[in-house]
Amino acid sequence: MLSRIADSMYWMARYLERAGETARLIEINLLYLVEAEEDMTEEDKWRPILQISSSEQAYVELFGDGGITTPRVLQFISAGHTNSSSIRTCLRLFRENARVARDRISKEMWEAVNEIWMGFNDRLKGQLTAERAGAIFVELRGQVARFNGLLASSMMRGEAYAFYQLGGCFERADMTARILDVKYHIILPDLSMVGSALDYYQWAALLKSLSGFEAFRRSYHSGFMPADIVEFVVLNHDFPRSIVFSIQRMEAALKIIGLENKDATKNAFAALMEIDSVTSQQIFKDGLHEYLEKLLERLAVFHSALAKEFFQ
Repeated sequence: MLSRIADSMYWMARYLERAGETARLIEINLLYLVEAEEDMTEEDKWRPILQISSSEQAYVELFGDGGITTPRVLQFISAGHTNSSSIRTCLRLFRENARVARDRISKEMWEAVNEIWMGFNDRLKGQLTAERAGAIFVELRGQVARFNGLLASSMMRGEAYAFYQLGGCFERADMTARILDVKYHIILPDLSMVGSALDYYQWAALLKSLSGFEAFRRSYHSGFMPADIVEFVVLNHDFPRSIVFSIQRMEAALKIIGLENKDATKNAFAALMEIDSVTSQQIFKDGLHEYLEKLLERLAVFHSALAKEFFQ
């Protein structure tokens, strides 16, 4: 396979995953943190979204005073031209990469790519209200799920599919780690919040932003215990958005691609696999933030090695 095709399949998956996950983050923030309106300022509610998407600095540079308001954040995260991770930017790059790899995807997939881009390019223009944005994001998540369904049912299970799976699972692991790190830091420090309504909605928002609320409640019956949530989100082998699950799917993709004579990629991924050799108790003992920070660093090293040995 040509390196440019492999690169496009990988980034095509990453951009679509990022767009869908960002849409869900904002949707959940709009729906569930409204219950905490009297306990949290507008800035407190939206700063974590900017931090998770690594766009806080770009936001401050654009607006100067750094004032964080709902209309500004909705516009910036959804369609901001200076935000490289905005939903509109991700969808545009998703389509551009799909175009490069056009001969590796099915006709139905290509039609879905164009439907997603043309539909949401227009809808994300203009000022977004909270009500309008919520409806758009629900529809976008449905379109992302439809596209992935078409991919699963119509694409050959070869190298192109493997690079797509690798990119999607990489983005999911990265996003899950960022969401847990930022959200957990907000929830944990104030012990007076434990058991309060705000505490409940914060934990619910974290799990629902990962599409894991119902699955968590079926697996754990003792409420929102921090150790249980970390074990579920990081180490659960059956939860599709856990970090371990994503890395295992990356391993399956790499077996198809092959790592012969790709020592840097092989070594970087071996370091990532160490995540499965710890327990939630060990994670807390060493520090959750430190653990997630190390994980994100290892993901970055793996991506750099992959890009150098496969895409360049």
